[in-house]
Amino acid sequence: MAAEIKQEIALKIAHVLFIDIVAYSKMATDDQRAAVEKLNQIVQSTDEFRKAESENRLLKIATGDGMALIFYDSPEDPVECALEISRALKEHPELRLRMGVHSGPVSGVVDVNGRANVAGAGINIAQRVMDCGDSGHILLSKRVAEDLEQFKHWRPHLYHLGECEVKHGEKIEVVNLFTAELGNSERPKRLTTPAEKTTVPPVSTARPRLGKRGLMITACIAVAALVISSFLFWQGQKPKTFIPEKSIAVMPFENLSREPDNAYLVDGIQDEILTRLAKVADLRVISRTSTQQFKSKPGNLPEIAKQLGVANILEGSAQRLSDQVRVNVQLIRAATDAHLWAETYDRRLTDVFTVETKIATKIADTLQAKFSGSEHRAIAARPTENMEAHELYLRGRYFAGKRTADDLHRAIDYYNQALAKDPNYALAYAGLANSYVFLQEYSNLTATEAFPKAQAAAARALAIDDNLGEAHAALAFVLADADFNFKEAKREFERAIELNPNYPDAHYFFGISVLLPLGQFDQAIAEIKHAIALDPFSVIINANLGLTYIMARRYPEAITQLRKTEELDPNSRQVQDRLGTALLLSGDVPGAVAEYEKARESAQKQGQGREYYAVVFLAHLYGVSGNREQALKFIEEAKQLEDRVGVWAYGIALIQIGLTDKEQAIDWLERSYEAKESSISWIKVDPYLDPLRNEPRFQALVAKVFATQKSSTPSP
Repeated sequence: MAAEIKQEIALKIAHVLFIDIVAYSKMATDDQRAAVEKLNQIVQSTDEFRKAESENRLLKIATGDGMALIFYDSPEDPVECALEISRALKEHPELRLRMGVHSGPVSGVVDVNGRANVAGAGINIAQRVMDCGDSGHILLSKRVAEDLEQFKHWRPHLYHLGECEVKHGEKIEVVNLFTAELGNSERPKRLTTPAEKTTVPPVSTARPRLGKRGLMITACIAVAALVISSFLFWQGQKPKTFIPEKSIAVMPFENLSREPDNAYLVDGIQDEILTRLAKVADLRVISRTSTQQFKSKPGNLPEIAKQLGVANILEGSAQRLSDQVRVNVQLIRAATDAHLWAETYDRRLTDVFTVETKIATKIADTLQAKFSGSEHRAIAARPTENMEAHELYLRGRYFAGKRTADDLHRAIDYYNQALAKDPNYALAYAGLANSYVFLQEYSNLTATEAFPKAQAAAARALAIDDNLGEAHAALAFVLADADFNFKEAKREFERAIELNPNYPDAHYFFGISVLLPLGQFDQAIAEIKHAIALDPFSVIINANLGLTYIMARRYPEAITQLRKTEELDPNSRQVQDRLGTALLLSGDVPGAVAEYEKARESAQKQGQGREYYAVVFLAHLYGVSGNREQALKFIEEAKQLEDRVGVWAYGIALIQIGLTDKEQAIDWLERSYEAKESSISWIKVDPYLDPLRNEPRFQALVAKVFATQKSSTPSP
């Protein structure tokens, strides 16, 4: 291994202050060194820095011409620190700084020498916000400003500036923070539209003489102003989103076992408590995919609960000692940090299902959730009596959750081992089905190879236990993508949601693979939004809400959604591909080129030739733009990549549309149908295909596709 041994830092929400020395590159070397030293002294002398550092709630990252400070408690911390720095600069006019603040997810590494570095949307957006300012500016992202506006004392100092164009033609909304003495009240040079202030500007201190009529008018104005300001104040106090009282996030459990290899067991206990709770329709239970973004025992529970959209948090730990297990749990009301209930269980491993049932039942009772007899039975279920099989199943779930090709193959191997121990283990068959469903998306395994195995495993799971929502959802997915049976897929998805109302994948795939291709846009958007409420940190679900807006021709909403999703993962090629499409269809060709190029670069880093899809879109783009030479260049590049990823017939049809060859485009769409490509189900709704809609051959193909009721999920 390389000399530097890296230790992972869990992804978490952080509040980032990015600081830059203005005109640093123009300074002499000695002056640069002196400026950095002075900046360090000023920053380290601030109360917020010292407090956060003493509590081990801060990371400081040097950036050459400045630094980034990552706070983990409150969005107020970096803002207070920025104001303290601004105050100190009054005594050092030679040191010119600009600062930007943003709250968002960050992750990073610590090397063997203790040096830290951080990456993620939180730090990237903070830097872009800062880049919009000039010397003296303290700029905030819209997200931070909205958090601060909840506090009355911040409102007079927040001035909304509108959008600022940053790297790759992206636009972000920025807010200027300044007081009478601190910050920079001037509009940044990079912004050209007038600033929109959140407060009334100060009035002149001069007092013109008023007659009786003038005094009456003034009094009326004052009363009106008071009424309006009171209304705005109380409006500002209302939460921006409704958070149900009966909502909960089960945070990752801490592994207290001596053996790190027991992580799969600890994760499994957390996951199974969550899964049992998810069967209760009266609760909102956040998906493990989103809760895993936060490490065990997070410090700022109100902030995390806000990000996840829940009122309650379950924290816990587990420890395995031979054939014994100890489980500690505590239920917390996030807003007040009040402990509603806590318990410790010492049991044999064979009793772990009983422990999970007791915990889930106690939580539901504490939150006063109503549940039916069938939900009681689901919470109390014992999926197997063979604990060896159960441990193998937990290992399978552990690797399946990583969603990489290698890990999915390992998961399949563990599920098969579990089934060798217990051939009637329905959950293991459901795990197999879901692994094969995802394997065709995360590997080069084709749908024709993966889906029959997924369908067989789902059918076997349901033959053993017809009450597994996960198995119904996997079967529905295959029915939609492989058997082209909308009617049965819809029935299976609805059954999956009935059995497991908090299963985000069921809502998501129902929306994206059944309702969207049928053109039932409002219903599709509602289902996908429901999935996001249950799994807010899922990049692919958020990205495909943007895709659904595209198919519905709601391009501004698509762009807004995809920009928001980009904050979750700035390097997601799926987000960049879809954003490029939304920009192109809305008429922004340069913006679309920039996004497709970013998607191409991101995919190249992933390997396996996945840049093929971005290259196809670029070929289409240059074709419709009339640049045939450039289009042909990308067509050649796509052909070279086909040896690695195969031919995407639907994509080649898009290229032919760009070259205005309608007959060739329809030929390739027919090949897409014969090859059973999932994307062919978009034929009824895809805006890219609009130039073909009056062609008789195209209309016949649409009828043929929907005669077999074909559905799909988005292509890779």
